[in-house]
Amino acid sequence: MEFLILPDCRSAEPVVRATARPGLRVVPHASGRPWLVGDWDDGQCTLITSGTRSLALLGHTRVDAGAATRALRGASSPEGLDVLARTLPGSFHLAASFDGRTRTQGSLSTARQVFHTTVHGVTVAADSPAGLAPLTGARIDDDVLALQLLQPIPHPLTSRPLWQGVESLGVGHWLEVLPDGGHRSRTWWSPPAADVPLSEAAGTIRDALADSVAARARGQDILSADLSGGLDSTSLCFLAAAADVPLVTNHWKPRDEANADTEWARLAAASLPSARHRFVETKDAPDWYDAQAHHAGGHDDVEGPLLFSRNRAHMERLARDAAGDGAAVHLIGLGGDELFGVAPLFAWSLIRRNPLIGIRMAHRFGAVNRWSLATTFRSVADRTSFAHSLDLAARQLDAPQPPRFHPPVSWGRGDPRMPPWVTGDAIASVRRQLREAAAAQPPPLDRDRVQHQTVEVVVQSGHGARQLSRALRPYGVEFEAPFLDDRVLEAALSVRVRDRVVAGKYKPVLVASMRGTVPDRVLDRRDKGSFGREAYEGLYRNRERLAGLCADLRLADRGLVDAGALRTALLSPVPDVRGLGPFETTLSCETWLRSPSSTPHIPAPAGGTR
Repeated sequence: MEFLILPDCRSAEPVVRATARPGLRVVPHASGRPWLVGDWDDGQCTLITSGTRSLALLGHTRVDAGAATRALRGASSPEGLDVLARTLPGSFHLAASFDGRTRTQGSLSTARQVFHTTVHGVTVAADSPAGLAPLTGARIDDDVLALQLLQPIPHPLTSRPLWQGVESLGVGHWLEVLPDGGHRSRTWWSPPAADVPLSEAAGTIRDALADSVAARARGQDILSADLSGGLDSTSLCFLAAAADVPLVTNHWKPRDEANADTEWARLAAASLPSARHRFVETKDAPDWYDAQAHHAGGHDDVEGPLLFSRNRAHMERLARDAAGDGAAVHLIGLGGDELFGVAPLFAWSLIRRNPLIGIRMAHRFGAVNRWSLATTFRSVADRTSFAHSLDLAARQLDAPQPPRFHPPVSWGRGDPRMPPWVTGDAIASVRRQLREAAAAQPPPLDRDRVQHQTVEVVVQSGHGARQLSRALRPYGVEFEAPFLDDRVLEAALSVRVRDRVVAGKYKPVLVASMRGTVPDRVLDRRDKGSFGREAYEGLYRNRERLAGLCADLRLADRGLVDAGALRTALLSPVPDVRGLGPFETTLSCETWLRSPSSTPHIPAPAGGTR
C-alpha cells in the first residue's frame, strides 16, 4: 500500500497532475477534488461516508460501520474523532475529509507513520517519503544521515526523515490540513497512568492482542507467523491458531547450541496440531550480513537505511517462503521485549512509587549486574531533567563506552555513542543536533522514566517494523507486529510498575495475559535466546566483501566516515558484543546510499516548490 493525501483546495491541482498515472486509485473529497491517491488492495481500505464527511481506515483493523458513521456525523470538528480513534484495534492509518479540512494519523509506535511536505504552497501527506521526495526533488539531509550512525538515537530525534523538507508526526499527534493548504500538528494521545493491577490488566492485554491478530487474519486465506520459541512469537501463534484461518509457522534453528529456542518451539508446535510447521536447519539458512555483502545497492528502501539490515537475507527468504505458502501477512513478535521486558530503570520508578519495594529491587539489580553500591545509588537517585540527558549525550558522543557493568543514568535506553570510525564532522553534526534538541526543552514521552523508556523503544521498533514491511513488499507479504498496536501498547503501559517485575519470573505480565491461551508448560520458559553467534559468524564470513566496500565508500564521500578506519575495524576481532552495533548502523547507511532510493526518481513538478 502506498498513498498520498491531498488538501481540499484548488492550489493542490498541480500536485494532482504531477502524481497522475494509470491504475492509481482516487477517493475524492465531497467537493470532487482528489483526497486519497494511491495503490492499495480492496481489503486494505475501509471507507465510511456521512454527508460531506468521509473516513478512511487504511491497514488492518475492524470497525463498526454504524458507530463510525455516527461519530463522523456527530463530531463538530476533526478533533471529535479522538474517541473513535482510541477504540479501533489493529494497525492502520486514519484519514478524514471533514468539511474542507483533513485529519491524518498513523499508529503510536510509528509502524504506520505520517510524513508530509509542502508542494506548490500546500501540505501533502503520505504514508512514506517515497511519495513525497519525488514531488519536491528533495535531497538527502546529511545531518540526519550522520544521526543514523548514532546508537541509540534518543527521542525526540528518532523519527527525523532523511529527506530535506519532509517532516514526520510526533508520537500521539495527528496532522490537520486546513482549506488553504496550511497545516498544524495536533495532540490526541498521552500514555495512561500505570495504576492497574495485573489481575485486572491481564485480560485487557489478552483481548487487545487477540483483536490485533484477528484484524490481520480478517480476509486472509493463509496466515504465516514466526515461531522462534520465545514467548512473544509463541503467544501470537496461539492467538493466530484461534483466528479460524489456516496457519503456517516458521522456525529457524539457532547456531548456538546453548540457545534452547528450538526445543521450546517444538514444544509449542506439538500443542498446535492444526497448524503446519516449518523448521529450517542452520545449514540451510543465510548468514547475517549476506545481503549487505552480496547485494549492496540492490535494494530500494526509499525511506532510509533499514534498521534490521544485518539479517535482511533471512527476512527475504522468510518472505519468499510465506508467499509460496499463499500468505499475504506474516506475524512477527517484535515489540514483546519492549513492552514486557525488564529494564534497570524500573528500580528508579519503583523507589518513587513504593520506596521499600524499590530499594529491594535496586539491590537485586545491583547484585545481578555486579554494580557497586555507590553507582547503584547514583542511578536510582538521579533527578536530572530530560533536556539535561540530551545535553549529556551530546557531550559524551565520542567518549569510550562505559564499563560493561554500569547502571543506567538519566532517561535513555543506553549511552548514545558514535562509532569509532566516524569523522569529526559527523560527531560535530550530531552533537549540534542533540544540543539544539536540549535547548528546546522538549518534554519526555512521560514523566515516569519507565513509561518514557517503554514508549521510546516501542517507537524505535515501530520504525523498524515499518521499514521492514515496506522493504519486503516486492515479495507480496506484509510483515506485521501486533505487539506494536495502539491498544496493546496502552494496555501494557497501564499495568502497575511493581507488577511488571516479579523475582524469578520471566515477562510476568505477558505470562499472566496468555494464561489459558498458551499451555502452561510453554509459559514456563524463564530465559531468552541469544543470537550473538549469528552476528559474529555472519560478520566474520562476510568480512572481506564488506571491507571491500571501503574502496569506494559513499559515507566517506559525504565526509562522515573514515574508510580506512572502518576497513581496519571490519577485519579485526570484536571482543565485546556491544561493538557489533556500530557495524550494523554504518553498513546499513552505506548499503542505502548505494541503492536507487537515495535519489528522487521523478523531478520536481514545473512551477517550483517550497
